[in-house]
Amino acid sequence: MFGWKTAPFFRSIARINHAVTEPHPSDTSWLRYSVRPFPVYRFVPGKNPHPRRDPHGHSYGKPEPTPSAFQHEEWHQSEEYLYGIDLYNFAYWWECHEVFEGLWHAVGHDTEQGNFLQALIQFAAANLKQFLGNHQAAGKLLTSGMFRLQKTPRFYMGIDVEVLNENLRRHMADSNFRAPLIRLHKQDLA
Repeated sequence: MFGWKTAPFFRSIARINHAVTEPHPSDTSWLRYSVRPFPVYRFVPGKNPHPRRDPHGHSYGKPEPTPSAFQHEEWHQSEEYLYGIDLYNFAYWWECHEVFEGLWHAVGHDTEQGNFLQALIQFAAANLKQFLGNHQAAGKLLTSGMFRLQKTPRFYMGIDVEVLNENLRRHMADSNFRAPLIRLHKQDLA
């Protein structure tokens, strides 16, 4: 499952009756962690059809996903979690937010795992806000998510939290918008 590369057709900009401006992934050759296909377009509020509410949306009429809770050390067995990471890394930030929010509800808001997922939700939302030009909101979301990571062990759910935090700090300081990518490690690096 680890190491599956993205097919070239995922790299194109979606067209739905007209050209749609979408974010582009930082690295289209980044490894995938899930084999689930990406939606046909990246939802950007105000730019293209709402995925669930609009009849032209990529998830219209599909049931809301109801992911199952899992133990944090079993992250590599959660297809939803792996798919959420892929969505994040390939700039499907709204879709990523939705997947992680479902997991957040499943594991509990006031748990260590819930806190961690809330941070990932905030990073996805921050990237989307940044893309839309709302830099102040993006900065607040990044700061809040980074604060949440301070309450997380160094290595958690496949992520080197210290490296992610450092990449996020660099991202905040860099005027060239490039969302930091998330690399998963099968085992703790400790």
